[in-house]
Amino acid sequence: MSLLIENARLIDPEAGTDSLGWLLVDNGRIEAKGTGAAPAAVQVHDARGKCLAPGIVDIGVKIGEPGERHKESFRTAGRAAAAGGVTTIVTRPDTLPAIDTPEALEFVTRRANEAAPVNVLPMAALTKGREGREMVEIGFLLDAGAVGFTDCDHVVTDTKVLSRAMTYARSLGALVMTHPQEPILSKGAAVTSGKFATLKGLPAVSPMAERMGLERDLALVEMTRARYHADALSTAAALPALARAKAAGLDVTAGVNIHHLTLNALDVGDYRTFFKMKPPLRDEEDRLALVQAVKDGLIDTISSFHTPQDEESKRLPYEEAASGAVGLETLLPAALRLYHAELLDLPTLFRAMALNPAKRLGLTRGSLAVGARADLVLFDPDAPFVLDRFTLQSKSKNTPFDGARMQGKVLLTLVAGTPVHGSL
Repeated sequence: MSLLIENARLIDPEAGTDSLGWLLVDNGRIEAKGTGAAPAAVQVHDARGKCLAPGIVDIGVKIGEPGERHKESFRTAGRAAAAGGVTTIVTRPDTLPAIDTPEALEFVTRRANEAAPVNVLPMAALTKGREGREMVEIGFLLDAGAVGFTDCDHVVTDTKVLSRAMTYARSLGALVMTHPQEPILSKGAAVTSGKFATLKGLPAVSPMAERMGLERDLALVEMTRARYHADALSTAAALPALARAKAAGLDVTAGVNIHHLTLNALDVGDYRTFFKMKPPLRDEEDRLALVQAVKDGLIDTISSFHTPQDEESKRLPYEEAASGAVGLETLLPAALRLYHAELLDLPTLFRAMALNPAKRLGLTRGSLAVGARADLVLFDPDAPFVLDRFTLQSKSKNTPFDGARMQGKVLLTLVAGTPVHGSL
């Protein structure tokens, strides 16, 4: 059934435009778009000047299945994604047990297809058990549907193992993702080193640990020529190394967590554990450098790094509390803070949240191009609200934005042209 969405602000990250027009969806694909007279359609939806953009492709989402379903399930994560305008979630393999075999990958794929209203694409572990000792069967896992390989926040310390895994991945065209940190320096750290950390008496890590970890990984990429993505850069110190790697023609991309773009180290305040992240929140200078890197295209993707934790894991002394925050529902309104502050425009934001992640994974979505999959989000960028964490769709409620004044509400989310949040 054809659907015409008219009177919409079309946010086109590929063309870099923000203009009033219409978009026609048919058979789950974008059939046509324009700014003049609209064609006829079976169903017509008046957007009333609100923004229509590609659905968000969120790389690095933690789901609690298997092993931690009490924190998040595919059903609750799927609902949260739909409510947040996220039409594709790319899941992390840091489950219990880790997703390191074709059987485990097939299990989570089946569960996701049964329970989630949005697209779910699984990543697999890079090494068995995410222990950094022996690489997984990359070829078999690719055949089973893995879209990338990562040990998440477990740094592979054995460079020979990592280089072999990269070499093998390169031969198969597989994407390798790492969480750049120097593991000895960063072990046990709760905050970023500096005056604030000293005053609070918390164990800290220098931003240089991230630069050192990234430099090592990029050297291995240069040696192996692997396809590589750094999943969550957080410091200005790491950016020159990334720029050099890209200038050298290496197949390298990098992402940033939305919390590192919108919060800084001082937000921890009086040991507020909902602000404990991994890597930890950084100084304001780092935050602004990361925003500029997104604007310049040096950093390619923005993600939520959705990490659900139950109350018992967060209601602990800061040093002992679990790291991470939920972000599927708050990714868009948090990103719109950068738009309202006039730091990034909407096409740039959706380039990083939709187009670039889709491109990196080889997906025909993330844009408003004719023929692209009709995964779309209609939202009001100016709608104000106060976030109440208990209204979130996620099972876990560990958000740093609880009680925050925010702007930007999702009105309608479409997956392959079918509404999964809101109504026509």
